[in-house]
Amino acid sequence: MLNERLEEILEAMWVAREKKQSTLQAVRDNCCIQFSESELAELQKSRMILISDNDIHFTHEGEKLGEQIIRRHRLAEVLVTSILKVKKHKMDEIACQVEHSLQEEVEESICTLLGHPEMCPDGKPIPPGNCCRSLSREVQNTVTSLIELAPGEQGRITYIKPGSHSNLHQLLSFGLSPGVTVTVHRTSPAFCVRFENTELALDPEIVKNIFVWKTSCLLL
Repeated sequence: MLNERLEEILEAMWVAREKKQSTLQAVRDNCCIQFSESELAELQKSRMILISDNDIHFTHEGEKLGEQIIRRHRLAEVLVTSILKVKKHKMDEIACQVEHSLQEEVEESICTLLGHPEMCPDGKPIPPGNCCRSLSREVQNTVTSLIELAPGEQGRITYIKPGSHSNLHQLLSFGLSPGVTVTVHRTSPAFCVRFENTELALDPEIVKNIFVWKTSCLLL
């Protein structure tokens, strides 16, 4: 089992690779710690990485672990911003603390709870886990699509699946973002929600992509 510092190096390698970068300097630029040559040697000894000249690459085992690490980190980002309401400028720091403590069972429960998000708050992809492939719903009171709520029911937005960038930016411009609590006003003839002294009619296809944590039922 690798320590947290070695996991941070693998995470930085994954982020660099997403940017189509594989140099050692690129990994250093994307890493939140200053790592040493001895730590790289330890990863090589553990058969997690291969270093050739100035390039650094995952082994098969290293790639699998790197994927798990980046998945935990980005799930933690969704968790701390949408459920714990941590401000975005503190998101990465706290997500780093959370990710290292997530065991596989807890990770899958959190993912199910959040509705199996595909992207983190920064729009970066979250690698799917086994729970996503099976669309597990074993966690009670899981996050659900807003379209499943009836008039009078209330939920806090946890995740918006970007069907398109224009739709996502439009929702954000209206003030609909993770952490906002919405109440379903009516579902027919138009799907209308109320939030923060605003009433908004939404296209049902967009509503399907808004996931909420159901919180209560209000009288309209």
